[in-house]
Amino acid sequence: MIYSNDYKIGIEDIGINSEATNKALLAIMQDVSALHSASIGYGVLEIETKKRAWMLLDWKMKVIKRPKYNDEIKAETWSRKVERLYAYRDFQLKDKDGNIVAIGTSRWIFVDTDRRRPVRLTADIADLYESETDKNVFLEEMEDIKSGDYLFKKDYCIQRRDIDINQPMHNLSYLDMAYEILPDNIYNNKVFHNIRIVYQKEILIGENVEWYYEEQ
Repeated sequence: MIYSNDYKIGIEDIGINSEATNKALLAIMQDVSALHSASIGYGVLEIETKKRAWMLLDWKMKVIKRPKYNDEIKAETWSRKVERLYAYRDFQLKDKDGNIVAIGTSRWIFVDTDRRRPVRLTADIADLYESETDKNVFLEEMEDIKSGDYLFKKDYCIQRRDIDINQPMHNLSYLDMAYEILPDNIYNNKVFHNIRIVYQKEILIGENVEWYYEEQ
């Protein structure tokens, strides 16, 4: 089952040359995935009663043609496969002419919100999403990220603005942090069309974290 929703690139979504930022495109992907889950009874408004929520583990995005201010975007998403503990979801964003402007893939776990622990994905849950097992936006699965020697680091205390509705740090706040640590010459002159984010541990308000910058 392919779920879709329409969006428009607003003033808050743009950066250099009035083009959509990576954060804006990832926010669209995140939003359409939440709407898809809501359509089958496991959305944001059902978390309180069902005590279940989807937690993002990692994702990858590739921008093919960056949208500009006021462009209309159709976001499509689908469940690609469901394993015992992991669910994989793909995305594609299209312009008004139907051309694909960005693609993405992601991996999720289903969490018991009271115990803060993952729960097994049973067939009755998986069947609701009607996985499109033969529709992949990338030929390969997401690769591991290997760390090397860092060049420098920064310290940061997690603020209220960084937190999402489930209390840990919001998925997209990690991207904000990554941009903050970039050297000025890279931040001001380079556009990143390929984004890869891995979440290894929940970060809560008030926690002190260290950011490390390295080049590969």
